[in-house]
Amino acid sequence: MTLKSKIIIIAIFIFVLSAVALVFSKRNSIEIARELTGMSLPSSDLSGEKCQNAKNRPVAVMLSSDPETRPLSGIGEADMVFEMPVTEGGVTRMMAIFQCNLPSEIGSIRSARSDFIPWVQGLGAIYAHWGGEKDALSRLNGRIVDNIDAMKYEGTYYYRKNEARPPHNGFTNAQLLAQASAKLGYNLGKSATTYQHENGKSKGLVEPPGIYEGNFSVQWKYHPENNSYLRWRGGKEELDHNGSKQVEASNVIFLKTTWSPISKDYINVKTIGSGEAVIYKNGEAVSGSWEKKTATDRLVFYGSNRQEIKFATGNIWIETLIK
Repeated sequence: MTLKSKIIIIAIFIFVLSAVALVFSKRNSIEIARELTGMSLPSSDLSGEKCQNAKNRPVAVMLSSDPETRPLSGIGEADMVFEMPVTEGGVTRMMAIFQCNLPSEIGSIRSARSDFIPWVQGLGAIYAHWGGEKDALSRLNGRIVDNIDAMKYEGTYYYRKNEARPPHNGFTNAQLLAQASAKLGYNLGKSATTYQHENGKSKGLVEPPGIYEGNFSVQWKYHPENNSYLRWRGGKEELDHNGSKQVEASNVIFLKTTWSPISKDYINVKTIGSGEAVIYKNGEAVSGSWEKKTATDRLVFYGSNRQEIKFATGNIWIETLIK
């Protein structure tokens, strides 16, 4: 082999090594950048998940639970959901809390109820609703919480869909609610409530028992591969219309409380005070209690040792059980 050939071979070898090194360098740079980007995102005060809106003020939206409104839009994207009976006959209503995710559509939106307002106050949230029962509207018009009533803003920040029947055809989206909040001068940059979280691992196969009845019956089925609970309602999978994905929760809480009648159409559920609670997370059931000292205090969950519960990272679904 001539000297010239040796030089050419060495040059090619050096070029190949340099190319390989460059590829690995770029790949490592991309991976490091991704890691740094993920690390730079703060953790949500509600779900513990990392997102750009993690410290933003949450928005609480009243949603229908009636069979004709299913599947609901945006319900699977909520960081926290409260479900509670609103009639003696067992009809439920839901309030979805959004912080991390900003749904392209939210609905069907329904009326405000007085016993949901303390949940809103404790979260420091903006309350989005379509009208409300008399006492609730009186308190909201008295500015007890920042709220966006569709009865005042239909056609601007809320809209009706022709394919749905009234009163189940009211909708909005995260962008419209943000515009309304800015227009009304509400503070959007502050979260008032923080919950503790931990990186959960599947520890068991315990599932919550079925709750509610008839078309409103709910069943949560534990999915160990994802360490989450899949939701079924009325014997069918609960889907989110935005993407048709089954709704799931990282934490399911049974909050036990009492109620009293208001009229033939309404009941009042005790949402200030304390009571028993069962927290389902990581495939286990943790017996404990809930406490909310005043309307503006946050809702706290304790274990049997009176230590505040650390939730599995991910969304929280609170099922209110009345007796």
